[in-house]
Amino acid sequence: MNISVIIPAKDEQDSIAELSQWISRVMQEHGFSYEVIFIDDGSIDQTWDEIQRMNLINPFFKGIKFNRNFGKSAALHTGFKMANGEVVITMDADLQDSPDEIPGLYRLIKHEGYQLVNGWKKKRHDPLSKTIPSKFFNYVTRKISGIALHDFNCGLKAYHYQVVKNISVYGEMHRYIPVIAKWAGFTKITEKIVEHRERKYGKSKFGWERFVRGFLDLLSITFIGRFAQRPMHLFGTWGIISFLFGLGFTIKIFYDKIDALFISKIPLPRDITEQPIFYLALVAVVIGVQLFLTGFVAELLARQSISKKKYLVIDSVGVAEVESGKLKV
Repeated sequence: MNISVIIPAKDEQDSIAELSQWISRVMQEHGFSYEVIFIDDGSIDQTWDEIQRMNLINPFFKGIKFNRNFGKSAALHTGFKMANGEVVITMDADLQDSPDEIPGLYRLIKHEGYQLVNGWKKKRHDPLSKTIPSKFFNYVTRKISGIALHDFNCGLKAYHYQVVKNISVYGEMHRYIPVIAKWAGFTKITEKIVEHRERKYGKSKFGWERFVRGFLDLLSITFIGRFAQRPMHLFGTWGIISFLFGLGFTIKIFYDKIDALFISKIPLPRDITEQPIFYLALVAVVIGVQLFLTGFVAELLARQSISKKKYLVIDSVGVAEVESGKLKV
């Protein structure tokens, strides 16, 4: 199968039929073998009825229904498990993503060797209340992740089969799938300018709070990606720095005491325990030791996890049996 299209849908009953017809036309024009997997993410309208009707018309259209709203990440993760195509394409169900982009996305994955192609809605039909925070959000994500993409949150993306079968998307992490893929070793990432259409039916399901959650998720995924298997590099480094600061303050306290007793013989105005620097030294040393011990314990846990870890193998030669993300044909 050439293409799997995964479409999360939440209260999009008016757009399902039109989107399905559009996708069918594009697939037929280009001779693709395909499947379309709708994920009904707890809709309270007739979205599921429309998905069922599309399946009766065309069995290549499939559907999964959640018993409640679990979010876009859960929908994509479930769709990734079900996908069978060599190239997996995700898009939103609100008709703001154009199925006419599918052939170009497929070509970049299949013929140009990219592992992930991120859509870039260069010209957006959204209010300033969404576009300005989005630009700031994307700028911060580029700087932290080191991935030169302009629109991380674009729902229109294309993946090689190996990518979707070897990453996990949870929480609100759908915004950071390129970052997750990069930490998993899939570094052939590019972007493609795609058409962004005005919303035809319904209203947006996302509010301003997504930017707050998105920033926290970015910090979380950056920490996990960089330090999950070597936590001592983070905790140990800051622990040593804090301990050295405390040690420096302690040396200063003892030097002043010795100076007052034997060199300048000028009594200190206050006892050591009454000086603020004493408490700074004490707190810095304690925090340093705690951070170092935290890193040590985390390192022990990480090593136990590594001993049980099955590393991602995407190809093999001369090996009788190996777990692999390679597509079986």
